[in-house]
Amino acid sequence: MFRKTTALIASAALALCLASTAYAASAVWMRVITVKSDNVSAYMKELDTGKAMLKKMGINVQMRIWRATFAGPNTGTVIVTQEYASWNALAESQAKTAADPEFGTWLKNLDSVRTITSDSLFREL
Repeated sequence: MFRKTTALIASAALALCLASTAYAASAVWMRVITVKSDNVSAYMKELDTGKAMLKKMGINVQMRIWRATFAGPNTGTVIVTQEYASWNALAESQAKTAADPEFGTWLKNLDSVRTITSDSLFREL
């Protein structure tokens, strides 16, 4: 009896872990990058170049650019969000961009128009 109960609990725990992993893989993921820029229009133009590069690589990401309006001392802060349909989509994007030398060069040059102050990853519940 003890063996059956232990086996049942272990099976349930394994099923729960697998379900959690499947849920995490299928949930929408959003990367939120907070930046400081002295030239927001130049930064946005560079982001348009980046969007075109991502599209060319076949990366499906919804990118939006936000500016804090009523945020106390953070008013004017620029936020870039990147939404991915799943964890796999995010991982594929990271792998493709890391392997692309042109994208790597573009990313390095992006530092001339912005400074990242925060970079976070969120999972939709």
